[in-house]
Amino acid sequence: MSARPVSVARTASLTALAMIAFAANSILCRLALGPERIDAASFALVRLGSGAVTLSVIHAVVRAGERARGAVRIGARRALLPAAMLALYALCFSFAYRSLRAGTGALILFGSVQATMIAWAMRSGERFRAAEAVGLAAALGGLGVLVAPGLAAPDPSGAVLMGIAGIAWGVYSLRGRGSVDPIGDTARNFALAVAPGIAVAAVSLRGLHASGAGALLAVLSGAVASGLGYAIWYAALRGLTSIRAALVQLTVPILAAAGGVAFLDERITIRLVASAALILGGVGLAVAGRAR
Repeated sequence: MSARPVSVARTASLTALAMIAFAANSILCRLALGPERIDAASFALVRLGSGAVTLSVIHAVVRAGERARGAVRIGARRALLPAAMLALYALCFSFAYRSLRAGTGALILFGSVQATMIAWAMRSGERFRAAEAVGLAAALGGLGVLVAPGLAAPDPSGAVLMGIAGIAWGVYSLRGRGSVDPIGDTARNFALAVAPGIAVAAVSLRGLHASGAGALLAVLSGAVASGLGYAIWYAALRGLTSIRAALVQLTVPILAAAGGVAFLDERITIRLVASAALILGGVGLAVAGRAR
């Protein structure tokens, strides 16, 4: 009788940590790409590479003394699609933010993620309950309140790239739900995703540039906010439905906005408070509805 509460508490804790990591990743990306401390291709490559190294070291320590060659071979084959989606997300995300405002990019990204994950959930037989539908509407409305004041007609190429990034992230999250070795799977995904990053950097050779601060921010993004964050997210996904996994990610813009206040000197506004209440309240309502 006590196993289920422990499992729910563990899933909630892992999910919260993952959302904080994703929000931290947004702050690091803005700090690096906004002032052009580093170019988009280099940022994505360093991000993927540092994530691969960090996770490989952690996985080696965790699995020290264990022999699981068969599991590694199976995992490597299964990692091809998630690795491709990870590379596509990281590259499109970086290049999209060269021409999109932060609010516009967040709206397109998370809108694409929600559409992808919820469409798959419906296709797989999951159905909305009334509380979930109301919660989703409130959360999306809150997200709109947060970004609407800064919206402008987005650059078409940037909007398309960010939409692709959202779809790729949604697919990556869905594939992660079946992971039995989240750290190992994420490490392999990052390692395999480095190759597309190198290819894009080679094509963009003329525009490559990086300051020390830009490179450091990219390393922090890859090793901490991305690598560790995604490993935690993979573990959390084992206890989440597709709809719930889609909904909880709507909290990331709020956390990122709070981080902007703390680290980027952004101001707290009534709109920020109102959107936070709508998003967090909507997600809470939807999750509670599913639990009942």
